[in-house]
Amino acid sequence: MNDETAWALYETRLRRVSAYIHEHLDEELDMERLAEIACMSSYHWHRIYRAIYGETAAATVKRLRLHRAAGDLVNTDLAVNDIAKRSGYPNLQSFNRIFKSVYGMPPARYRNEGSHTIFEPSTQGRIKLMFDVTLRTIPSLSLIGVSHTGPYMQIGQAFEILFGTLYARSLARPDMRMIGVYLDDPDVVPAEKLRSYACVNASEEVAANAPLERRTVDGGEYAVLRHKGPYADMYKAYQWLYAEWLPASGRQLRDAVMFEEYLNNPRDVQPTELLTEIYMPLQ
Repeated sequence: MNDETAWALYETRLRRVSAYIHEHLDEELDMERLAEIACMSSYHWHRIYRAIYGETAAATVKRLRLHRAAGDLVNTDLAVNDIAKRSGYPNLQSFNRIFKSVYGMPPARYRNEGSHTIFEPSTQGRIKLMFDVTLRTIPSLSLIGVSHTGPYMQIGQAFEILFGTLYARSLARPDMRMIGVYLDDPDVVPAEKLRSYACVNASEEVAANAPLERRTVDGGEYAVLRHKGPYADMYKAYQWLYAEWLPASGRQLRDAVMFEEYLNNPRDVQPTELLTEIYMPLQ
């Protein structure tokens, strides 16, 4: 087996395991079972997974469950105890301890006082704080990416497929920009039908063979909001941009998609330290 064939095989297996993890977060995810899905021995599987993704499979499962839990706390009325059970924790005390170690506060407090709350209206009907929005004129961006259909909070699965594919094909570069392109309005389109793309910048010469697809983000002027904090809080930031900043700015939206650029990696930093820039197209 030559190197190209071997990497193609790894790519297929990694994609299969990534899909299984995302589709079975509510279940007990045994590491030996994941090795079976990868059709590799446990000894080799864990080393290959960590080499490609930069974290163990167990760390991936923990991170994804807590990411989903944060989204549930911000965007649903589910009881904290139910969220704990859904996240695989045997009791509320364990969930409280682990969640606090990652998000900086217990889940119940995060629901009421997390960074998402700074984007919510005060009792006078206005946003409590103002945020710096910069205006930037950018060239068009040539991208390759993996499509995702479903809740935007689950686009991480597409990013894992994307980077697994890039590494398997020796296309990954340290200077690649991580970009999420979002095509639909989550207030209008059902969550299961939302369309998005997990992308990186790439020249036209880079082959975009399946599952990769080529996309272009239009150049022009954008309003850019830098957001610091968990991805679960992003929806509130969008609401603030549309409801507060845009009317006050006197500007008009351009008929182009919004996109996000992720300035650091959720595998490398705590959720409270995540930096994301939201790009809103302007006329």
